[in-house]
Amino acid sequence: SYVEPYQGAATGVGGIVRDIMAMGARPIAVMDALRFGALDAPDTRRVLPGIVAGVGGYGNCLGLPNIGGELVFDDSYLGNPLVNALCVGVMRHEDLAFAKATGAGNKVILFGAATGADGIGGASVLASETFEADGPQKRPSVQVGDPFMEKLLIECSLELFHAGVVTALQDFGAAGISCATSELASAGDGGMHCELDLVPLRDPTMTPEEILMSESQERMMAVVAPDDVERFMAICARWDVQATIIGEVTDGDRLVIDWHGRTIVDVDPHTVAHDSPAYDRPQARPAWLDAVNADHANALPRPAEGPELAETLLRLVASPNLADKSWVTDQYDRFVRGNSVLAQPEDAGMIRIDEDSHLGIALSTDANGRYAHLDPFRGAQLALCESYRNVAVTGAEPVAITDCLNFGSPEDPEVMWQLVEAVKGLVAGCAELGVPVTGGNVSLYNRTDGRNILPTPLVGMLGVIDDVRTRTPMGFAAPGDAIVLLGTTKEELGGSAWEDVMHDHHLGGLPPSPDFPAERALAAVCRAGAGVLTSAHDLSEGGLAQSLVDCCLRRGLGAAVALPGGLDPCAELFSESPARAIVSVVPERQEALLDLCAEHELPAARIGEVTQAAELAVEGLFTLPLSRIREVWRDTVPDAMQGV
Repeated sequence: SYVEPYQGAATGVGGIVRDIMAMGARPIAVMDALRFGALDAPDTRRVLPGIVAGVGGYGNCLGLPNIGGELVFDDSYLGNPLVNALCVGVMRHEDLAFAKATGAGNKVILFGAATGADGIGGASVLASETFEADGPQKRPSVQVGDPFMEKLLIECSLELFHAGVVTALQDFGAAGISCATSELASAGDGGMHCELDLVPLRDPTMTPEEILMSESQERMMAVVAPDDVERFMAICARWDVQATIIGEVTDGDRLVIDWHGRTIVDVDPHTVAHDSPAYDRPQARPAWLDAVNADHANALPRPAEGPELAETLLRLVASPNLADKSWVTDQYDRFVRGNSVLAQPEDAGMIRIDEDSHLGIALSTDANGRYAHLDPFRGAQLALCESYRNVAVTGAEPVAITDCLNFGSPEDPEVMWQLVEAVKGLVAGCAELGVPVTGGNVSLYNRTDGRNILPTPLVGMLGVIDDVRTRTPMGFAAPGDAIVLLGTTKEELGGSAWEDVMHDHHLGGLPPSPDFPAERALAAVCRAGAGVLTSAHDLSEGGLAQSLVDCCLRRGLGAAVALPGGLDPCAELFSESPARAIVSVVPERQEALLDLCAEHELPAARIGEVTQAAELAVEGLFTLPLSRIREVWRDTVPDAMQGV
């Protein structure tokens, strides 16, 4: 995506969709989590519009709603933008398909697009290279996606599954045919023999190495019983999808690939796929970390008077990471297919998957590289907690995660330590919350000109809701509703948006402390309150102040609140303590809500009410018109992208 923003981002969408297809599921929605350098950096003006257009263009053409994600800016991502894509699909349990090449004599069929020279050395180079300004030029060529072919491939693959003519299916990812054949063969009970001469090519001059390694998009590999081949081919023809037999499953234990009568690959696939080298790279806690942790944001000067706090709030909501993201999300189709229940800027996206029962799923992605820089163990856990919380406040039950671990060069012992700590943090956190890790991937070597990105462990959370009609949106719903703060606020400004924006990108101290019992209690209250709460919104970046702004701006309703007390006003407004949310409820249900919180031992306090007045009033401190807040919140990203 740095090399060629549009096509690079499009391949992220296309590849993750094919992962879903390979399981026998129908893709129904996508999300994307994006990281860029500073918003005002010249190169951000180059890569951001192209990446957003690639995500939107490919997904929109597929007819898949883009229901959520993130957009984050930090200097460390300059030269290393992150494009993490997520897809969710739906299927019946009994239809689950596995990528296993079983049954000697079964045919190996390549179907979809022809193989081209685009994408040679793509992810396979990116996964193992650190790019320096004066280093050798090994940047890969970028795949060229065709979403219309992918759409045909989706429908064709689903019909092949439903017809029962597929024994196994494998998508093409990094390293192309070499990876697809070795993974299929290694998971099976035999070997495989393939002829590269039979692979349809867009460029007849390609060498065998290039054919093996090409990462051309919109391709799948199937294992098909001989008796089913004719029907398989007929279905492909009906969808105008090219299909070619390139080999078969064998009795042996070798993966053999020939080209022009010469054997160019003869390996044990089980060794290649499962017994690959186990790296135990040197790791060392950074020597600079103690000084950074000691330079705590809690000790920084902070405002105490109303006018200063009002100006602080305006600066935060106008900052790139907290400002309106609709310049991006308006380029995505959020409602195609007609089953989107919640989408940006809600805490989680939500999709109805059954029109009769109204069963639905909720999805969220979260990461905070600033937290992980200060403490990668806690930082990974805080990403997990936020994604868990974002799903829970909608009324859904969090049930599983996928993750993408984005780090710098693992050859740097300090980065390797960060990676190990983040993994340990996720393991411990998932055990505490009772959610399994069903999959994910790792993106390493995110380092350019000697600078690593902030460690960015990203968590995608899946939730289930029995009836999407009981969902809880984030925006305040009606004047007179009581506003209740759930959870405990502590003086936790380390890694915060307040520290970043108000102190010239200062980054020091320790991040907030995860509180897993409190997260579980908060989730239980939000699920039990589904259909009763009129709104719910988690507290994260920007703290209580930002969450109040979000809830007011969503529907243009105001709020009059009094801070709970116990901390100074700056900490009350901008602390980022986890396991918190603000909810609203009709006055006659307030006591029932407080009783529910007491039952789950979750601290709760009524802090104000929703008002008809178009203003945010904090008692004794300041009153800001929503028009003023909206103006500074809305204009940041569009102003930076003017003329693009």
